[in-house]
Amino acid sequence: MIYLNNKLVPRDSARISVFDHGFLYGDGIYETLRAYDGVVFMFDEHIDRLFRSASMIELGVPKSPDEIKKAVYKTIEANRLKEAVIRITISRGAGPIGLDPALCPEPTFVIFASQFREYPVRFYRKGVNITIAGIRRNYSRALDPRIKSLNFLNNVLAKIEAKKKGAYEAVMLNHRGYLAEGTISNIFFIRDKVLYTPSPKVGILDGITRGIILDAARELQIKIREGRFRPEDVYGSQEVFISNTTMEVMPVAGIVKVMTFPAPGDFTRLLHKAYKKRVAEYIERER
Repeated sequence: MIYLNNKLVPRDSARISVFDHGFLYGDGIYETLRAYDGVVFMFDEHIDRLFRSASMIELGVPKSPDEIKKAVYKTIEANRLKEAVIRITISRGAGPIGLDPALCPEPTFVIFASQFREYPVRFYRKGVNITIAGIRRNYSRALDPRIKSLNFLNNVLAKIEAKKKGAYEAVMLNHRGYLAEGTISNIFFIRDKVLYTPSPKVGILDGITRGIILDAARELQIKIREGRFRPEDVYGSQEVFISNTTMEVMPVAGIVKVMTFPAPGDFTRLLHKAYKKRVAEYIERER
């Protein structure tokens, strides 16, 4: 069952117009969430970011935060899910051909939820390979990465490059050649017992999972450095991992045709364990 605008409809009946500006121009936003045992993790933070994205493209959200929460849980329950991946999508809506947002009188609002499929165990036991992509991250003054927009072609091109190189994920540089983020992840690396990660100032999405990892590191008294880093800074690392809502903390085994890393390393294990603890505490608190 898909939640479309104001009601649940069967998947095969969930249709939007070919004149929807999300389809025509990528004019819209989204959020991906994860439910553990029927509880949506970090729900308020995801909703806040959804509204932030909407405000940054001057898109009216057709529902209040509480209405969105109710609609999400209604969708999860209708699909009889406990472990789930949820996506909320809001597009500018249907309207005549043209870029003017005023052409679209009503946004299109969609929620779908599907069974969460565990990542292969070997990914966490042995790590995944990444590549430093030739495709650069969008310049923040052209399209701010803090907007989780439907304009994903930049990431798609980097993903294509990764697949051609035999890598699981591609990490992009910004327009000045500093490390930014992956196509679907943030990147972290450990050097001399210090946790490094690119600063939001280089032009990245400040991932919710990223924030939890940094909070956990502070609690564990791990030194943190957010800043501007070159690929060479990663090459000298003892550990590397990537993160997002669904993969949590994913160890990196190597950079294709460049070097390998111990995976998972001690810090990666420690931070993943701390992340899991945060999840368990949150689920218990929200029940």
